[in-house]
Amino acid sequence: MDDIDYLFTYHSPTSEQVERYAAIRDGAKAYARVLVASCPAGPDLTAAIRKLRETVMTANAGVATGGGHFSAGPRVTTPLPGA
Repeated sequence: MDDIDYLFTYHSPTSEQVERYAAIRDGAKAYARVLVASCPAGPDLTAAIRKLRETVMTANAGVATGGGHFSAGPRVTTPLPGA
């Protein structure tokens, strides 16, 4: 399978990945609440929330593909906080 096929193939999550997805979402939700509580409503807050959602999606893609299929660096294997 080449890189393009790998990146655009569904990757069923393992139980460890499900935990990582939840940790990413929980952290993003907490930060989103900080943004909403701290920033006035308007286009900048909207953009900040949108970019946070994009961050979550990109992080989840990294989890799904094992840390970034095109990454030349080592794979991160740090345990989840509290694990």
